[in-house]
Order: sequence, then structure tokens, then C-alpha cells
Amino acid sequence: MALNCGIVGLPNVGKSTLFSALSAAPAEAANYPFCTIDPNVGIASVPDERLDRLRAIFNPKKTIPAAVEFVDIAGLVKGASKGAGRGNQFLSHIRECALLIHAVRCFDNPDIIHVENKVDPADDIETINIEMAFADLDTLAKRKDRAERALKISQEKKQAETALAALGKIGPLLENGGSARTAALSDEEAASIDDCRFITMKPVLYVCNLDEDGMKEIAAGKSVPHVEAVKAAAAADHSEFVCICGKFEAELAGMSGIDIEEKKAFLGELGLKESGLSALIRSAYHLLGLRTFFTAGADECRAWTIHAGDRAPKAAGVIHTDFEKGFIKAEVYSCDDIFYYGTEAKIKEAGKYRMEGKEYIVQDGDVMFFKFNI
Repeated sequence: MALNCGIVGLPNVGKSTLFSALSAAPAEAANYPFCTIDPNVGIASVPDERLDRLRAIFNPKKTIPAAVEFVDIAGLVKGASKGAGRGNQFLSHIRECALLIHAVRCFDNPDIIHVENKVDPADDIETINIEMAFADLDTLAKRKDRAERALKISQEKKQAETALAALGKIGPLLENGGSARTAALSDEEAASIDDCRFITMKPVLYVCNLDEDGMKEIAAGKSVPHVEAVKAAAAADHSEFVCICGKFEAELAGMSGIDIEEKKAFLGELGLKESGLSALIRSAYHLLGLRTFFTAGADECRAWTIHAGDRAPKAAGVIHTDFEKGFIKAEVYSCDDIFYYGTEAKIKEAGKYRMEGKEYIVQDGDVMFFKFNI
């Protein structure tokens, strides 16, 4: 199960540099707008200390982390919703993503051109949000027209009324450059307009792209004005934010042959205990409501991705569809149990090793072994 995240933002804010760091596969990056036209796609591993600890216990032949898919989408500009700067093409790429990673430039550098000739994070965010809102207004108008026509059909009237109520709440927000995700919709209203695929309904994670000096100040707990601007915008948008130094992270990701201790030493130079990318990936993972369960043994330790609330058969199906079809039961314990007791035998002695059936809701951090019959 891939976590599909689209990296968006104005040109020259560091999107392609961020993508290169995330995927460790260099994307085209240049000091001029629209150097990225067709979206690059890269896969990154989800950092998870629990998987590292399981590997140390079981010493498996191979270890496989959960995966995240990132899409590097070309920079949007003012007028993108009307086609400026290949805007319609880029907005269509955004619609295909489950989560938006909104990269925001939070550093001053006269040698790197800013499309608006000034570094103003709040203004940059507003520009992107307005263009996405305008694109959604076009979608809203078409959906509203369909709903109004459906009012005349008796068997569709109730659903049409629900959809119009939802659109009535969303419309004013979009007209003011806001987002559909901030609308107070009931579950029924949200379901009635699910076919709209509003861009601004998608969850957003704002990424403050800093230079090394700015990152050192953040690590030291100091206030950085550009970051404070992003923090305020994220709060108003019901979203989250993280801080990274894209250039540093890309250079670190591109270093081959360095071990964990050397990597920690490089991070320590910026006052960091872990890579900013790790925080970014984990935040994106949880924003989409994704959770992890593990399978562990001498052959393989592996992290598997499910949605929060998935039941045991659904989790089994992530491994193989036959596991879900023929599900009998699941043997389960928490990874915290193995960390505490050290062996599965001791977990059983402590009564922590459980048998769960079809109704069991898988918990984040469960270690599972499935029984099935085909």
C-alpha cells in the first residue's frame, strides 16, 4: 500500500531538492521556473525505530520497511487555475495525490530567484491556496449544476439536497481563498460530494524549507519569523507543519557508505537528533490515518501499512489476498511486549500472546501471524 504524497509550491522553493532527499534519486533541479514539467515519482522508506528493534531481536535474513510514494509536481504560479504556467496540467497531477506536501521557502538567498522577487512565506502560501481554491470553484459549479438538476428526480432529491447543503458550506470558503477541508460537514454531507475530489479537501503538510543557519536556530528553540508565518498559516488551515533544511538533507541522502554514527554526527552539526525528513514522513503517514503492523521471524521482519480501524482479515489481505479470503484467526502481541520480555516464549508465559478473530481491530505496533485456509 503506497502513501501517495504530492509535493507542491511555487517555483524555486526547493521542491525538487526535497524530492531528491526523500527518494535519494536526484530529480531535475534548476534555478528557473518550470524545470519540472512531468512529475517525478520516488519511493521512500518510512523511518520506524520499532522495526530496527525487531531486527535486532530476530536477526532476520532481510528487513523491509513500509513505503511512501512521493510525487514532485512542478511549481504553480498566479493564474495556474486559468492555465498560466501549465497550470491545468499541474493541477490535474495534484488531484491524483492523497496528501499534499506544501513546500514553502523560508530562507533568503539573492542567488536563488524567487518567482515574485521577494521571500514572503505567508504570501506564497496564499498564492498556492488561492489557485487551488479557484480550481475547486470550477468543480463546485459543475457539481452544483448536477445537484440542482437531480432535485427534479424524486429518487435522487434527498441526496441532491444533501450535496447542495455541503456545497453551500464550501462555496464561501473557496471564494475567499480558503479550503474545503475546513468546512463543517456532517458525514452524510461529506459522502454526498466525495465524487468532486476537491483539491482543497486533501490533507496538507506544510514544509518550511530553511537554510542551515535557520535550521540551527530552530534546533536551538529560537523563533524564526518565516517559520512563524508558516505556523500561523497552517493553524488557520487546520493543517500541520515541519521544518527541514532541504539542501542539507539532499546532500546527506546522497552520501554513500556512511554509517549511522557518521550520519548522527552530520545531523549534530545542525543541532539535530534525527533527520527532518524522518519527521516529515511520519507526519505524512499519520495525517492519512495510516498505521503499521509487523511480521517478524528469522527469515524476515517487515512493516505493513493499513488504515486506522482496519480489522484483522483486512490486514491479512495486505500480505496476500488469499490470507483475507481464508482468514481463520491471528496470533497477536504488541511490539512493546517483545521489547520488554525479549522472546515470544516469555510473552506467552506472561499471558500477552493472544488469539484474535475476524472482528479484531488491528492496533499500531501489533506483531501478527495469520492462520488461514484456502
